[in-house]
Amino acid sequence: MDFTESEEQALIRESVRKLCSGFPDDYWEEHDREGKFPDDYFKAMAEAGWLGIAIPEKYGGSGKGLQEAAIVLEEVAASGAAMNGATPIHLSIFGMHPVVKHGSDAMREKYLPAVAEGKLHVAFGVTEPNAGSDTTSIETFARLEGDHYVVKGRKVWTTKALESERVLLLVRTQKKEEVDRKTEGMTLLLAELQKPEVSISAIPKLGRNAVRTCEVVYDDLKVAVADRVGEEGRGFRYLLDGLNAERILIAAESLGIGKAALRRAVQYANERVVFDRPIGKNQGIAFPLAEARTKLDAAELMIRKAAWKLDNDLSCGTEANMAKWLAAEAGFYAADCAIQTHGGFGYAREYHVERYWREARLMKLAPISQEMILNFVAEHELGLPRSY
Repeated sequence: MDFTESEEQALIRESVRKLCSGFPDDYWEEHDREGKFPDDYFKAMAEAGWLGIAIPEKYGGSGKGLQEAAIVLEEVAASGAAMNGATPIHLSIFGMHPVVKHGSDAMREKYLPAVAEGKLHVAFGVTEPNAGSDTTSIETFARLEGDHYVVKGRKVWTTKALESERVLLLVRTQKKEEVDRKTEGMTLLLAELQKPEVSISAIPKLGRNAVRTCEVVYDDLKVAVADRVGEEGRGFRYLLDGLNAERILIAAESLGIGKAALRRAVQYANERVVFDRPIGKNQGIAFPLAEARTKLDAAELMIRKAAWKLDNDLSCGTEANMAKWLAAEAGFYAADCAIQTHGGFGYAREYHVERYWREARLMKLAPISQEMILNFVAEHELGLPRSY
């Protein structure tokens, strides 16, 4: 078993790290505080080719695997950008996965090069107020009228909706009570967002405020049949194809946040002198930081295993879920330790660890809660009865 990164992977890591060094913590604190989308950072990442790392070469991307995509997002988060930096490019790297796998040739040729170049922002619209994690209970409906669908409904937690021209939108094309299986009758549409029939409202939230998350209302929005992803009624299956990849990438971002928090905490523990000694000399400070490092390293191993299995077309549902669970726990623990290490200064924006803490907390909720992951492990690995 070889844990050494390839020369190419090491180069990717170093290149992303170097680019992100041009966007220091103060840049992200300002954008988070003012709620400004990081356009210049996004442009720099696009020009360097990182948005298209997982898009096939024939459509303008690099055609790399999930291991490489995870390295990119880990390094972005670890630079101090945290989720404010990871989310905008995550949606470009991963968000178009259903189009890559199931879109028509015409759809791929039309949209994927623009995404890879950073010219087309795409959001993801799945969650609804009355459905939550129960995706099969969504109510947003699209009725077919000739060569287009007419969409009516409401979504919440649509990240980057204000900046995006298009949204991958999960809708029902058959009502739940009309299908044999509740996962049937759902369809994915690549719909336009900036239209009079669409109302977008930002949701005030705890963190990751440089990237706004929105409630979106669709009032008879027309979507061309040509902008349907794959077959009608199979949208839920298309989403499932990408769940493992998404969880591994989210885990990599959580790992990156934890590394950023631990780096600042260790630096402060070495420099801060109280009672004529650096506070890092006290085991009450040192032990939690050592524990944080241990948890982060354990999470990293599971991320690497899950990504390797996915890239080699091996079953990795358990590993992907465990990687997300472990990394979310480890990243938040490290961020919390960083605040505690800084004492009262940990609460001050100028030290940045409070921002890491706010953004690391999100990863225990999204895109799936820690409890739902444990449900998966209990059912599929332990053979316990399904609880939902």
